[in-house]
Amino acid sequence: MGGGLRYIGVAERRARLGLRHRLAGAARAAGPVEVAESLVALHGTDPATVYLAVGARLAEPAQTVAETERALYEERALVRMHGMRHTVFVFPTGLTAVVHASTGLAVAARERATLVKHMATAGAPDAAWLAEVEESTLAALARRGPATAAELAEDEPRLRERFVYGAGKSYEGVHTVSTRLLRVLGVEGKVVRGRPLGSWTSSQFRWAVAPDHPELDVSGAQAELLRRWLAVCGPATEADLKWWTGWKVTEVRRALAAIDAQAVSLDEGTGYVVDGDVGPVAGPAEPWAALLPALDPTAMGWQQREWYLAPELWPSLFDRSGNVGPTVWWNGRVVGGWAQRGDGEIVWRLLEDLGAVERRAVQAAVALEAERLRGWVGAARVTPRFRTPLERELSA
Repeated sequence: MGGGLRYIGVAERRARLGLRHRLAGAARAAGPVEVAESLVALHGTDPATVYLAVGARLAEPAQTVAETERALYEERALVRMHGMRHTVFVFPTGLTAVVHASTGLAVAARERATLVKHMATAGAPDAAWLAEVEESTLAALARRGPATAAELAEDEPRLRERFVYGAGKSYEGVHTVSTRLLRVLGVEGKVVRGRPLGSWTSSQFRWAVAPDHPELDVSGAQAELLRRWLAVCGPATEADLKWWTGWKVTEVRRALAAIDAQAVSLDEGTGYVVDGDVGPVAGPAEPWAALLPALDPTAMGWQQREWYLAPELWPSLFDRSGNVGPTVWWNGRVVGGWAQRGDGEIVWRLLEDLGAVERRAVQAAVALEAERLRGWVGAARVTPRFRTPLERELSA
């Protein structure tokens, strides 16, 4: 299995996943901050995913919503911001400087240049005008506290300006300055998403001034981010690391060298773990099941997923853009999918061809997880932002 490197097989990778991703029963966490710190990042593109991902990993999930909202909007121990691959995540506040320097700066430069270009093409005001609007908007946000784009436009009416994007193209549309500018300011780490207008499932967010953080060296920040992620998700291949971070392969290799990552042998080739993590890892003491939400950070953690998700399941569980839907897990692998119906019932379907004994064990364990989930979700109804074939079928 490759040049004297220690081989880490599928069974051990699944054992590491169950423990380090807080999914096995004994490994479950005490609170949302502990979950986020364990996973490095929680996908935040779909607001409900953050809460569902946390609840699936708590030993006592009854107060998932209240505790997560408190961490996000009162204690500010968690922050929703742009991160890897230009995607919105929820991070522990202490990691925001690392994320901004390692992934945000390069994306931010492209985003601002693109906005200025699009406005110029549309005949909209120039970069100097945009800079004035930006300064005024940030001042208004500092005065008001968390506010919506509409509220900020009361103080800075130029945010309501519109311009045509992609004139004459199939994707032509009308954009407002507020939508595009606040997005740029978010990527630049100047603003973050605050408490939504509606419930925890709402995507209508207020904006807030970003917490202060030091400006870090890019290479050092990349090494730190990769070290944290690899400690949770290792072993992983270069392809996994490049995909998850959104970096160039040269940046991945530089960061691997900086943290003295150790090479191991995997079924798909050479993988890497953090220094000192080559030794065998014992699996959880008891079998475990989990109901993970659409875009869960575990399901979306690696580019090469065959070791925990059989390719024949992909058409049912992913949309056409590669977004994973709600998944049923058993001992470190995906065995099916689930959905919530209009009456609140949690329903699921097993897709793996299991033997009779294992099927009964899985069904019993998943039924308990479904009961746990329905208990803390309560009256809320959750529809994934990116819907997948099996989720649509089950929820109908």
